[in-house]
Amino acid sequence: MSSPTVSLKAVMISCTIDVKEGRYIIVTDIPEARLHADMDDTVHMLLEGMTAELIVKLERKMYTKYIWRRKEGKPMLYIQLREELLQAAILFCN
Repeated sequence: MSSPTVSLKAVMISCTIDVKEGRYIIVTDIPEARLHADMDDTVHMLLEGMTAELIVKLERKMYTKYIWRRKEGKPMLYIQLREELLQAAILFCN
């Protein structure tokens, strides 16, 4: 049984609709999309809610001291992206 094929155009249209409607988006891995390139800048990303909590659960000793909560109690965690992850996303989209 083969897995269904999804076109890049369909993914991009879906993402555009999600952004327009203000939805939260979960990212998936696209096989063979990883590329190696040099990164000039440091990039930080803010993880919110359940995503931040799950990262802390995975590496409690490393991340516990960095998680914080907004006034309404929503957990927040800033992380620094590894070069490979950022470049793969940028180059894949280009």
